[in-house]
Amino acid sequence: MVVMILEGDIYEWGWDMPKARVWTKRADETICEMRASGETWASIGRVLGLSRNTVIERGRRLRAEAPPRIAAINDADAVSDDPNRTPLRAGHPVTWGLLTDEPYPAHHWGPKTDR
Repeated sequence: MVVMILEGDIYEWGWDMPKARVWTKRADETICEMRASGETWASIGRVLGLSRNTVIERGRRLRAEAPPRIAAINDADAVSDDPNRTPLRAGHPVTWGLLTDEPYPAHHWGPKTDR
């Protein structure tokens, strides 16, 4: 059993506790801007000199989202009445009107401003 005895800021082993990371506004902006332009978490981490997981955690707190992936709509499949055509994905713009009377949603990607 290991006993940790605090003596000032140093543990019995002789090393300090890790310090909390202080995030700058510029680092936060870099994360949001690069993620919005489609960069990967790893590439953002390389620019900031941080690990991928550190950047992911901060990005989640900032709600930094990647731009939506726009799937190519094959018009031939969308209007085809062939019962053997491939199924359309969930929430497909063509079938959206069958599920609801609402217009197909236009997403706002970026930091939430209503809070």
